[in-house]
Amino acid sequence: MTTTTEIQIELHTSPTSQPDLNRLMEAPGFGKVFTDHMVLARWTTDKGWHDAKVTARRPLLIDPAASVLHYAQEVFEGMKAYRATDDRILLFRPEENARRFNASADRLAMPRIPEELFLKAVEQLVRIDRDWIPSGDGSLYLRPFMYANEPFLGVRAAEDYVFCVIASPVGAYFKGGAKAVSLWVETGYARAAAGGTGAAKCGGNYAASLAAQAEASRRGCDQVVFLDAAEHKWVEELGGMNVFFVMGYGSLVTPPLGGTILPGITRASIITLAGERGLRVEERPYSFDEWRQDAASGKLVEAFACGTAAVLAGIGLVRHADGEFVVGDGETGKLTAELRRELVGIQKGLAEDKRDWARWIASD
Repeated sequence: MTTTTEIQIELHTSPTSQPDLNRLMEAPGFGKVFTDHMVLARWTTDKGWHDAKVTARRPLLIDPAASVLHYAQEVFEGMKAYRATDDRILLFRPEENARRFNASADRLAMPRIPEELFLKAVEQLVRIDRDWIPSGDGSLYLRPFMYANEPFLGVRAAEDYVFCVIASPVGAYFKGGAKAVSLWVETGYARAAAGGTGAAKCGGNYAASLAAQAEASRRGCDQVVFLDAAEHKWVEELGGMNVFFVMGYGSLVTPPLGGTILPGITRASIITLAGERGLRVEERPYSFDEWRQDAASGKLVEAFACGTAAVLAGIGLVRHADGEFVVGDGETGKLTAELRRELVGIQKGLAEDKRDWARWIASD
């Protein structure tokens, strides 16, 4: 088996090569506008990774019997490229995305991609489509993904895979921007169970969350929060984000990783930043009853969700089958805002990067 980390570049010129980012950023929805190019690479059992190239973004040619369509062998990542005030471009902890991508691939019996190839693919796409990266509050959302491409019907791991990276200029994930979001507590559906794929970033996990997210929308909420599958008692995570609870005595609580929760890169970064502020971070089970009681007593002063797309979003209102309650004063809390500002500062090259989290991309 051979593996290559070389990427061929097929330049493509299109009418949108000088995009009107102001117009695009005003377009409704997150991730609905895409750049001119994409990266493609292929893996087969006899050749390993090969044919890696940057090419014009176009529809993928896929056989109707492709394994991904029937058995859902697919994994992906979410990451961003940022434009600094001096016009330099940077990525935030992309090595962690590469490692998590491979951990997801392991869980779904898919081939690992060399970290060097993963990082080269992302960087080459960003270089070629750098004109699409917004300034200010915007960023370029990057979606590396891999799917089983072998045409066959049968329950086994495929022998042919496609790796692809696409990009989309984005603004705020939530319509309200920095405004605190509202949550619906789901007690029927579960996102993941022990021994399942909860720690993998795969499409099936998100598909399984859609019915609960639709219920949250019907309840007038921005997001759904899932409880554990066994007891429907312990808070786990939102539909696509991790969650933190800020206690009034100088500590944060976040549900522990244990196979049912996605190991968020933003989550890990927040734990580090909070620790450097002298805050105690407890990774421990936290029940919905505790959440409700702590909010009522004032012990819980803030709560926030975090992830690549939303960064940090304060949680203001929580609705559930028996009523609703407010967290703190119902607005984004002070610590939430400070942590968001610090994290965004590092991501955009505005703050000191003591941990070497930012990866600067040379223009050529």
